[in-house]
Amino acid sequence: MGIIVNKPASGITLPKLLEQLNISPETDRIDLTDPVEEVSIQIGGPVESSRGFVLHSTDYFSSENTMPIDEEIGLTATLDVLRAISRGRGPKHAILALGYAGWGPGQLEEEMQSNGWLNCDADAELIFARDCDVKYDLALAKLGIDPTMLSTTVGHA
Repeated sequence: MGIIVNKPASGITLPKLLEQLNISPETDRIDLTDPVEEVSIQIGGPVESSRGFVLHSTDYFSSENTMPIDEEIGLTATLDVLRAISRGRGPKHAILALGYAGWGPGQLEEEMQSNGWLNCDADAELIFARDCDVKYDLALAKLGIDPTMLSTTVGHA
């Protein structure tokens, strides 16, 4: 399972989503704090696009519902984190991903062995960057790759 973190969902905001989920009705919108407006909603992948996953800083943690990714990042897939965010008690940094990417047994490993993916360790600065357009370059930089040196031509030396 993977979550795309650099593909913004268009036409939806967290306050509107909170309304639709009856977490924060429109009449309470005036109470929503700025952090709610700043939560980025992403297209997390093509599988189960109606399901949400919140990647967030570890200042929010639910022992029953949060899966730690590392010491800076957690993943919560229950409405509890959205309720906490709507009440101003949520994480300092968060993105909401709608859907996820999935692979069959051995499929991802095979794609990685055939150089279909570049991967790097989880990084809070990269994941929570407000500008999604820079995330790809941040990931490449983390790997020590200069994007001007990449080629779209494939082959064998």
